Order: sequence, then structure tokens, then C-alpha cells
Amino acid sequence: MIRAFIAAALAALAIVASTANAQRLETVIFAGGCFWCVESDFDRIPGVVRTTSGYTGGATANPTYSQVSHGGTGHLEAVEIAYDPARVTFDDLLIAFWHSVDPTDPGGQFCDRGESYTTAVFVDDEIERSAAEISKQAAASALGQEIATTIREAGNFYPAEEYHQDYYMKSPARYRYYRWACGRNRRVEEVWGDRAYEGIPDHG
Repeated sequence: MIRAFIAAALAALAIVASTANAQRLETVIFAGGCFWCVESDFDRIPGVVRTTSGYTGGATANPTYSQVSHGGTGHLEAVEIAYDPARVTFDDLLIAFWHSVDPTDPGGQFCDRGESYTTAVFVDDEIERSAAEISKQAAASALGQEIATTIREAGNFYPAEEYHQDYYMKSPARYRYYRWACGRNRRVEEVWGDRAYEGIPDHG
């Protein structure tokens, strides 16, 4: 009887601890061109717990990859990042974001062109908006160029099809070839120099 009571109590504590941990997580959505690459980069940051590729920013409900990539939905390829703010901050993630894209490009990213591949930071409130705007100004100052990346209010986020999730792990050879052929790393290094991929260990 006592053992059963102890087991039940431990199970209840585990549920409470799990719920508390879940409540401590926060999320941010970045659009940084191909969502495969954004997932790969941000999964490497300590404190990032989960990344989900998807679509956001448009009015079309439950869009497909085909619809978004053909244009007209208003959606961008984006990644929802769940993170532990006790281990990595919103500001840290902003720094990693700016240094993993070409924020001066208004027409897409690298070899991927069109609205769906443009860059954006999606914010939940005015505190996040202020932090994002400050970091955007810092990026502009560091590069001495106008920043094309927009700061937008977060809205509905639609997870992409399952085959897109963790693509860099499911098809590593194809992923690495795509990233190289698209020129992502090369262009980021041209833009940022020795600050390319700041905050992202072992990017790619």
C-alpha cells in the first residue's frame, strides 16, 4: 500500500515537473529563406528545444508547400523555435538569426527567390517588437546597409508537411548538396565576414 502511494506521488510530481518545464518554454518565429536550413542552424543552439518548419504571414488557411512556393498566398517559409529562456534569450536568438541570413536581400534568400523566401521576424508583443527593432538597427549599423528584413506581428503558423520536418537529418546528403549549391554559407560569409553564423555552433 505504501509502495503504491509512493509510486503515485512520484508520478504526480513527474507530471507537475513536466508541466512546469513546458510552461517555461517560449517560442519565436523566424523566416530565413529555406526552412530546412533554418531548422538545421537553430537546432544546434544550446537552449533550443524544438524547431518546426512551416508557413506564416499570409491569409490562406492550411497552405501546402506547392501553394506557398508558387506564390500568391502571402505566406513565408518559416520556422517556429521553442526555447528555454533560462538557457538562451530572445536577444541571443535574434543575433543568431541576423548572422545566419542575408538581411539586405529584399527578393528572397540565396538561390531561392520570391516572396515566400523573404526574411522576417515575427513578434508576439511590444517588448519583443522593441527588441527586434533594436537588433535590426544594430545589424544595419554593423553592415552599413539598409536591412530588408521585416518585423511583423505573429499570426497563425501552419506546420509544413511531415517530410520537410528535420529534412537535414532525414536526407543529409541531399540537404548538404542543396545548401552548398544554393550558396547559403558562401553568401552569409560574404555579408558578415568573421561574424557569419555568430551564436550558432557548427552551423550547417
